[in-house]
Order: sequence, then structure tokens, then C-alpha cells
Amino acid sequence: MKIVFHYSSGPGLSADLERLRQQGLSIQQISVDDREGFDRALRDCEVVWHVLEPITSEHIHNAPHLKLIQKIGVGVNTIDVAAAVAKGIAVCNMPGTNSQAVAELTLLLMLSALRQASYFDHQTRQGTGWNFPAEIQDSLGEISGKTVGFVGYGEIPQRLAPILKAMGARIIYTATTEKNTDDAEFVGLGDVLGAADILSLHIPLTPDTTNLIDASAFEKMKPGAVLVNTSRGGVVDQNALMDALKAGPLRAAGLDVYATEPISPDDPLLELDNVTLTPHIAWLTRETFKRSIAIAVENCVRLRGGNELLHRVSGS
Repeated sequence: MKIVFHYSSGPGLSADLERLRQQGLSIQQISVDDREGFDRALRDCEVVWHVLEPITSEHIHNAPHLKLIQKIGVGVNTIDVAAAVAKGIAVCNMPGTNSQAVAELTLLLMLSALRQASYFDHQTRQGTGWNFPAEIQDSLGEISGKTVGFVGYGEIPQRLAPILKAMGARIIYTATTEKNTDDAEFVGLGDVLGAADILSLHIPLTPDTTNLIDASAFEKMKPGAVLVNTSRGGVVDQNALMDALKAGPLRAAGLDVYATEPISPDDPLLELDNVTLTPHIAWLTRETFKRSIAIAVENCVRLRGGNELLHRVSGS
């Protein structure tokens, strides 16, 4: 079975993938910036292991032997699922494999935003870390005593809630349905926006959630609040985010995702001192890959045997 892995893997992961030949799986790695190579590889592959680079209807049309698009992760907004369905191609994801990694980076971004780590890192590297202006003291805070508000309450927030609670935070959340938990209080979106000292986003990008956090949402937030986004950049109106960071109510943000990825070198977000930025790598750990590759391999074995696939997304 020929598999195209559209990702640039390091030596450890590459060695793991090479060993899969023993199971009859031939994995061709195509770097994310080699678009021509990806187009060529699609012509005779049966499976694509997809990370972030979009798979369009044109890609699907030009892949006559393709049977499975396996998302390495959860969100399938970068896959034209409708085009895949029309050609009888299965689309599968793998919920839960990256939850621990994303939860940990979410916590890191919360702490970094509260303590202005990005600013102090830059100043220290410039040799001026001990000469910071006195007024920056007012922008530094702790998780203890804060209200953390989650928009969405899936596996990642549920992992974080007891940790944050143990650190002294109050936890509230809004979601499509109330969850059975003693760690957090279920409230409406407006209540989360109005009460949260730290607002953390954990929802998929859909037509209903696009720009959910817009100028009107920021107007409802507390002065000095922090925004953390490890979900999808499109759930936040980035122009409104810029305004909120420069003029209030936000004092800081921790962002792993952006409206356009990769973020442009001239994006004004990059000029702000009160933002910690990472390049959509909340999911990226060695452990995530081990869990993810295990599921991807299992689905390839199931595909070869004509068996039901794991985590097939609705509509495919």
C-alpha cells in the first residue's frame, strides 16, 4: 500500500516510518513546501496522511487511486470533505491523540501571557531585561484567583480544568451541551465573556464559529483579560483582536493559530509586545506522533482488509 505523508519529519519519526515497510506500508514523505512533489505523488497513492497543508478538490480529482485521507489530528477544515465524499474517498481523523500536547501548550500560553514572557525574553536577549519600565508591573499576574473561561469543553479543557482549579482558579465554560463535571460551571457565552480573566478557545472552525470572537465579543470582556487560542485562527476576528490588544480590553494574548497560516512576516500582530506566538504547534510532540501513527497504521490495515475504519468523519 502506497501512502503519502505530507509533512517534513525529523530523523526519529522517519526511522519509525521506514520500519513500517515490514507491514507492507510504503510511506513516501513529501515536505509541506514541495507542492509539485505532492501533486505527482497523488497520482498513484492510495492513502494520504494529512497534517495542515490543504487538500483541495483539485488534489482529490487528480488522485485516481486515493481511498483514504487520514487526518493526523482532529480538525478537517483543511480537507475538502465534500469532494472526497463525491469520489467515495474516506476521511478519518483521530480525536484525542493530541489532547495532552495541546492542553500543555494552552497552559504554557496562559502563563506566558500573564507573565509577559515574550516581552521579557526579548528584552533579556537584548541585554535590557533588568531595565524594564516600572509600569509593566501592573500587567503581570497569576492564575490563582483568576476566572478561566473556556469556549468549548471537550477533552482539552477537561484535562486543564482540574489543574487550573488546583492552582487556585475558578473555571467556567460554555458548550453546545452541559457536561457532567465538578471542576467547572456551565454558563452562556455572554457570561463567559463577561467573567473570564483568561478566555481560552477550544472549538472547531465552522460557519457558525467563524469570527465568533469579534469586536462585540471583546466589548463584553473584562478590562485586563487574556485571550488564548489553540483551536483555529478563524474563530477570532483578527482585526478586532488587534484593536483589543492595542486599546483594550485585552492586556495580552497567547496564540498558536491565525486567520492566515503561515502568518505573514508583515502581520501587525508580530509587532506587539503583549502577545506570545507559536506556529500552530500545540499538537506537536513526539508522543503525539507515536499515538497518531499507531491509529493511521491501524486504519491502513483496516482499509487493506476491507474493515470498518476508525474515526471516520460524518459524511465520508
